[in-house]
Amino acid sequence: MHFSIPDTQETYADGNNSVGGASPTYTVFNIYINGNYHCCLRYKQLHALHEQLRRRRADAPLPTFPPKKLLPLSSSQIETRRAALEHYLQIIGQDARIARLPYLQQFLQRAQLDTALAEGNISSEEQLQQLQVQVYSGGGGNGTGGQLLVNCHVQQNASSLLQCVTRALDLPDELTQYFCLYLMREEEDQQLLLRRLMDFEAPFITRLHMQPCQLLLRTCYWNARYDAKLLPNQVALNLLYQQTLADVSREWIICAPEMRHELRAIQLQSGPLPYLELVRQLPSYGCLQFGTAQVDYPQAGTKATIIIGNGELSLRTDRGPKIYETKFRVRRMRCWRVIAMHNTFESRDQPSQLQLSFEYLMNKQTLRWITISSDQAMVMSVSLQAMVDELLLSEKECEREQQSESEASTSTGISESSSSTPSTNSATSSSSSALHHSTPPVKFLAQCSKQQHKLTTARTFAAVFFRNDETAAASVRNEAFEGIGDDDL
Repeated sequence: MHFSIPDTQETYADGNNSVGGASPTYTVFNIYINGNYHCCLRYKQLHALHEQLRRRRADAPLPTFPPKKLLPLSSSQIETRRAALEHYLQIIGQDARIARLPYLQQFLQRAQLDTALAEGNISSEEQLQQLQVQVYSGGGGNGTGGQLLVNCHVQQNASSLLQCVTRALDLPDELTQYFCLYLMREEEDQQLLLRRLMDFEAPFITRLHMQPCQLLLRTCYWNARYDAKLLPNQVALNLLYQQTLADVSREWIICAPEMRHELRAIQLQSGPLPYLELVRQLPSYGCLQFGTAQVDYPQAGTKATIIIGNGELSLRTDRGPKIYETKFRVRRMRCWRVIAMHNTFESRDQPSQLQLSFEYLMNKQTLRWITISSDQAMVMSVSLQAMVDELLLSEKECEREQQSESEASTSTGISESSSSTPSTNSATSSSSSALHHSTPPVKFLAQCSKQQHKLTTARTFAAVFFRNDETAAASVRNEAFEGIGDDDL
């Protein structure tokens, strides 16, 4: 979760912030999560959250919480507290042991609901609404699908709404984990992904702050091997097939004219399985494509289309009649951060100016910062984090498989000389697995700039930091930083 608190507001006892001559009773802090306004909270509510987190996760040391003050705060003291609370939330938001706590998720969801009630965005938490979800369900020959109407309560979180959607489609519950909900917007025949919905938020309320937008059902994994989980079920197969048709149609999946003609023939004659078998061989299968952004690589001011998938972030640029694609492997990204420029005089529903920057290992001795300026920078960052999480999970699964094979070999009486190698591998895997369980997968990087402008302030929401120092207590091992030669890059 990427937190920021760009500003505060004074709240009166009667809830009216424009009562002439009245004195404000308390200050509330406007909380933004993943780039969008989420809720407003008082200091005492955040302090209560801190105490609960401290009790629930004694194994995860919490950062120091800003101290209480006995006397009313001056404007400068409020600003100091705002900055300190923002820093506190940024740190806990990047510690997976804390960020994934059900209590924290429920606290943030409840805060969003209470804020929406107080601001009059909803009339009741039991309010029932109909939401339209775009589903790739075979509504058109190009996989555009159709709209599915789903009844939901305004307080339902993303998982609850996702379950309503998948059950309406008759998808088995055990396959729901392979799908997720996005907020997206159609612009000039392009589908722009705005946000991947999470369990700390109510999709109905989040959607109110991001209009115009629609809900979209898509697969949530990055490794195509998980397709095998969906193919045996007809409903899941159809969803995957229609999603792939749509991606080919809008050119998220790039293929030559000859391949496109062949795919069209298979679509008409053979059906989903042969079609998917052929498309899965294409390098851009399973990738998400984002809108045109401004990047500073290979030179400042370059316009590029951003693609994320297959363990890479790619920049696709037009240079005259030719299209070039530059690929950056996620394992070679030392760290990344998202920076937002908030204008506090604008509506909180207006998008911020966002930048995604990552430090990349260009060769054995050279690291370079590359910056992408895009309104979709936040969902790009969330996508990179999801990809890293999946890579780490895959490594753990491989380690467990190796350990199981080693134990099986030992139990069948393999000779001491032949069993020594897998035994050593098993010990290494066990140690690495223990490290992954005992340390958070991300570490927050402090703000790079404290410069402030009269109208806008720069906030670093978060950074994911991989370190190759295995002796550091909070390090996460990244194989990409060890033993790399120039020929490997």
